[in-house]
Amino acid sequence: MALFDMSLEALREYRPQLTEPDDLTSFWAETLGRSRAVSTPILSLEQVDNGLMLVDTWDVSFAGHDGAPVRAWYNRPAGAKPDLPVIVEYLGYGGGRGEPLERLAWAAAGYGHLLMDSRGQGSAWGAGGHTVDPVGSGPAVPGVMTRGIESPHTSYLTRLLTDAVRAVDAARALPGSDGRVAVTGNSQGGGLALSAAGLVPDVDALLTNVPFLTHMRRAIDITDADPYQEIVRYLSVHRDREEQTFATLAYVDALHLGRRATAPAMFSVALRDMICPPSTVFAAYNLYGGATGTDPEREIVIYPYNNHEGGGPTQQRRQLEWLREHM
Repeated sequence: MALFDMSLEALREYRPQLTEPDDLTSFWAETLGRSRAVSTPILSLEQVDNGLMLVDTWDVSFAGHDGAPVRAWYNRPAGAKPDLPVIVEYLGYGGGRGEPLERLAWAAAGYGHLLMDSRGQGSAWGAGGHTVDPVGSGPAVPGVMTRGIESPHTSYLTRLLTDAVRAVDAARALPGSDGRVAVTGNSQGGGLALSAAGLVPDVDALLTNVPFLTHMRRAIDITDADPYQEIVRYLSVHRDREEQTFATLAYVDALHLGRRATAPAMFSVALRDMICPPSTVFAAYNLYGGATGTDPEREIVIYPYNNHEGGGPTQQRRQLEWLREHM
């Protein structure tokens, strides 16, 4: 794919006009407060045989949106005695937590690692997911982007972001956790990590790669790629719902939520990325922490010749080095 978005010089300065709802803060305070009031974070915790000698694994169920159970894997270096910081990782669109042996880098580097399953996903790639989404939906196109999009109170993305926040709560309550938490992910996972950093502003670090779910109105207008095209297909049928659709998305846009973050952050972006266009990532990076009255430490790693795969293992190595300095 050729370069298709703004020039790099323009991207570095891009700060779009915001469309934040007036009640964004109160909406999320009520949503998270209700979910936290239902249950303690961890519902069950059982050590499992993962077939490995150097990593221990627990099958975790924690209370997500309105207390609904969400599955996760918790990995630690085998036999580790001291309490450790925990890396909470979120998954890309359509994937599930799969098998615990699929993602070992964080535990191998000496951290606890909590990998959150994505409710109602897990059948598009990888080794599958294990978390249902028990909430119904009005008319929607295939995929999850338009489920419940009639209102932020019914939106699937509200439930998923609430799960992401509750995963941080669960990480702090896990045995062997020292209370420090970093959030990370690629694509959808990167958008969830960015949102979680804003909704839980005392997380210790953010690592977000080619994040999805940020500056969504622009993404919908400039890319033909899924998952954003799910919204286009929805509006091509429901022609009278444009205003309400974008009003709902404004509550779950990581661009708005990331402005409330204070943690040091490492972003990455790929300049040929048709799924998460560069301008949507730079908008989130440039405005990161802007609603807090602070200027959080942050950097962005740019991959000029890559599409949505971004930096791949090169970026993970950079993250390990960066995190060693910050945690």
